[in-house]
Amino acid sequence: MATRSTQLVVIGGGPGGYAAAFLAADMGMEVTLVDLAPNPGGVCLYRGCIPSKALLHVSKLLTEARHAEQWGITFGEPKIDLDRLRGWKDEVVKGLTDGLGQLSKRRKVTFMQGRASFQDATALVIQNSDREEEILQFTHAIVATGSRPATLPGTFLDSPRILNSTTALELQDIPPRLLVIGGGYIGLELGSVYASLGSRVSVVEMTDGLLPGADRDLVRYVAKPLEQQFEAMMLKTKVTELAEVSDGIQVTLEGPEGTAAPQVYDKVLVSIGRRPNASGIGLQNTNVVINERGFIEVNDQLRTAEANIYAIGDVVGEPMLAHKASHEGRCAVEAIAGHRVAFEPQAIPAVVFTDPEIAWCGLTETQARSENRTVEIARFPWAASGRATTMGRGDGLTKLLIDPQTERILGVGLAGSGAGELIAEGVLAIEMGALASDLKLSIHPHPTLSETLMEAAEVFFGQSTHVYRPPRQPRTPTGR
Repeated sequence: MATRSTQLVVIGGGPGGYAAAFLAADMGMEVTLVDLAPNPGGVCLYRGCIPSKALLHVSKLLTEARHAEQWGITFGEPKIDLDRLRGWKDEVVKGLTDGLGQLSKRRKVTFMQGRASFQDATALVIQNSDREEEILQFTHAIVATGSRPATLPGTFLDSPRILNSTTALELQDIPPRLLVIGGGYIGLELGSVYASLGSRVSVVEMTDGLLPGADRDLVRYVAKPLEQQFEAMMLKTKVTELAEVSDGIQVTLEGPEGTAAPQVYDKVLVSIGRRPNASGIGLQNTNVVINERGFIEVNDQLRTAEANIYAIGDVVGEPMLAHKASHEGRCAVEAIAGHRVAFEPQAIPAVVFTDPEIAWCGLTETQARSENRTVEIARFPWAASGRATTMGRGDGLTKLLIDPQTERILGVGLAGSGAGELIAEGVLAIEMGALASDLKLSIHPHPTLSETLMEAAEVFFGQSTHVYRPPRQPRTPTGR
């Protein structure tokens, strides 16, 4: 068996893995990146974030064209060329993955396509597509193997009519009736894509609301349009049985009023979360610890119980977000380089790319309530925003969670068109320890949606030009 060696091996070429590999190469390390795909990119680029956002862009375009009637502009019924749409989505993915491949080569990162498994704490067995094996010895390793779609407990139906977040993005057809199991962000994003393309979409969610964990005042801005877009939204309801029949999948549902009569859907999308890829890579041959939930245990430098092995991204825990993985990867590399670093973010942003979008960072109202933390909340409705009104998108909200004693910004929440592009200002404010007065005094361009952050801070002081709230009693904050 052939043997080679490297200073650092990164297992997994997703946003965390390739960010780590590229930074390590920039810092002068000898780096090998191992992945099953022909180029870096990972699930996010090949089968997740990027292809889904390409389709969501098309979905938003179709929705806006239909809404244009209220402005006096009428378009004909769209003609959807599914092959061309699928081809465009694939072109987007290929362009980005090819670009990452070129960046990898320019940095002189050695890329190995294959499956990696730990032989011990200093060597991997790499198996390529022809089942040929090679030993790779290393000084340090970063595990960035990501996650996979979770399966529905108690149902063992194997059918091409059962989709997950990966197969749904292949867009093989537009099913007349689609059931989405799971009211989280992946299910709602993909459900809205299929609904805009012509499917009659129903959503079933076990809890009493969509997007469990997100603040309810933000979720309602998404729930209302989705109720109009979807055929049905069934809350506090679970799937008890799936059976394939001649014309689709027969689904039995149990809701608050008991078990309903089975219904038949052309396809069913199972979107109930993701599971870490920590098994099957030989970690039992090392001292790396995997906890009861299947995540690899790491410290604040992303180091595992095996001193020379680090782990990042979905495989180490929630939130399972690409941008969190990227920053963890960079932190791990700096730790390997001997720098004094720790992964201690105050605000990891989350975005749900429905239309309208919702986004949040830092402390949420739900979290504050569960922790019995005293916060003051300042809300600015987008109905009072000039820019939102010109877009016909007054269906939004900007809110700040503020420490009443220090006036420090602890959390930011947004609902509305383009909320995902606005949340970064909230991240910066929280990470920099900004006070509400800092945001209030920062001049924002008019008319823009970004003004809503400034005006939310003005609401806190009772000084918003466009929303009346009784003024606060002047005092000196203790945050500085």
